[in-house]
Amino acid sequence: MQKNLKDMVKLLENVKVVGDADKTVTDVTADSRTVQKGGLFIAIKGEHADGHDFLAKAAELGAAAAIVDHVPESAPDSMTYLVVPDTRCAMEKAAPWFFDYPGRRLRMIGVTGTNGKTTSTNIIRQVLMAAGHKTGLIGTINVMTGDETIVSQNTTPDVVDLQKFLYHMTETGCEYCVMEVSSHALVLKRVAEIEYDTAVLTNITEDHLDFHKTMEAYRDAKSLLFEGLGDGAKKGKCAVFNADEPASKIIMARTKVPCLTYGMGKECDIHPVSYEIRSKGMHLELETPVGKMDLELKITGEFNVYNVMGSIGALIAEKIPKDTIISALDGFGGVPGRFQLVEAGQPFTVIVDYAHTPDGLENVLKTARLITKGRLKCVFGCGGDRDNKKRPIMGKIALDLADDIYVTSDNPRTEDPEKIIDQIFAGIKDVPQGKTVRRIADRKSAIEAALGDAGDADVVMIAGKGHEDYQILGREKIHFDDREVAENFLKGGAR
Repeated sequence: MQKNLKDMVKLLENVKVVGDADKTVTDVTADSRTVQKGGLFIAIKGEHADGHDFLAKAAELGAAAAIVDHVPESAPDSMTYLVVPDTRCAMEKAAPWFFDYPGRRLRMIGVTGTNGKTTSTNIIRQVLMAAGHKTGLIGTINVMTGDETIVSQNTTPDVVDLQKFLYHMTETGCEYCVMEVSSHALVLKRVAEIEYDTAVLTNITEDHLDFHKTMEAYRDAKSLLFEGLGDGAKKGKCAVFNADEPASKIIMARTKVPCLTYGMGKECDIHPVSYEIRSKGMHLELETPVGKMDLELKITGEFNVYNVMGSIGALIAEKIPKDTIISALDGFGGVPGRFQLVEAGQPFTVIVDYAHTPDGLENVLKTARLITKGRLKCVFGCGGDRDNKKRPIMGKIALDLADDIYVTSDNPRTEDPEKIIDQIFAGIKDVPQGKTVRRIADRKSAIEAALGDAGDADVVMIAGKGHEDYQILGREKIHFDDREVAENFLKGGAR
């Protein structure tokens, strides 16, 4: 891929060129560490660093040009500078253009919501692949191009990385991309110049209020995905809404394309006729616009009833045959870290889940309660440098739904773990007789304590980190995997 810098100058508004614009650029990046020879470096002012401070490094690595909002006196004269008022706005235009707008050439399915995005996108991808469509996926856990997998760093990558992923998908023959679309990505325009064809709303519950400030602003951020569905030239677009989510009615009114609804009520386009929740799976019979679907699934929980329905809505919108949907769903084995059983020969049940919001924790504990014959134990904490309003709420949920609670650290980041736990404990008051609450800041010790206390009929829910294999302490990321800690303890036989 290469483009002439003169053509990029025509694309940008209010641009001043310093140097020779008659150059060929071979790559685009906003990370000076990944500059390639002949590439274009976009200097972004971030929270912790300013890309303008790394122009010399970019030049040293062979950058041909840079987009900047000013040219520092120390800037190397080997590069051409495109001076613009706002480098982020320029990036939103330059990156999609450089990669030939791959988000307009792929069939794009976006899934947004507080919980359920990862499971839903993986379900949709598996069914599309079973239907014969090579499909890419961009999500919390990884980026997949067909069968090629890259570990993901953000729910939605930045503009440049996202466009590179989408371009790679087009180059390797993908027809579809299924994507988790975060509220941050929508507000910060990381998804600029992507034309979505089908969009799914899972739910909107307490999360990210450190960024959005209010639930109304959070809802409006999610709404942007659906408001933009009517734009562009592609045909056959559809919005899929969870009718049991109150925000759906508000967002649906802002949507300019046909809609499908799913939920528990018979008035929904997709709704359950019946379902049975079991410890290692569930039976689900659905009424849909293409007829009844009888499903025997390897995932469980009422929250997954919703995930399956929303996913089926997207697949119906994409005109995937009913029989293909049924057969592919029967083989869907779940997603790492989402209500994942840890089996090491122990007589009790151990589950690891990513639940890190009030709604997520409530969902997994309610499902765990259905399969608990003894006591339900819950190990959880809350992340640092994030929405602190949800901490006492999660403490109250754990107290209401579990028998034994182990309050610990999640990713404390730069906050004091003990102060985070103090805020969780603000919601843990008047502990009922028969319930226990323990405070163990060290996560490994908390997990081992819960496992060591477990009786044969108990269920141990380890919530908050799921698939993550790290813990962030201060600004340091250390290796830490809830599943690994649990397995090592259980295999060691220490009870």
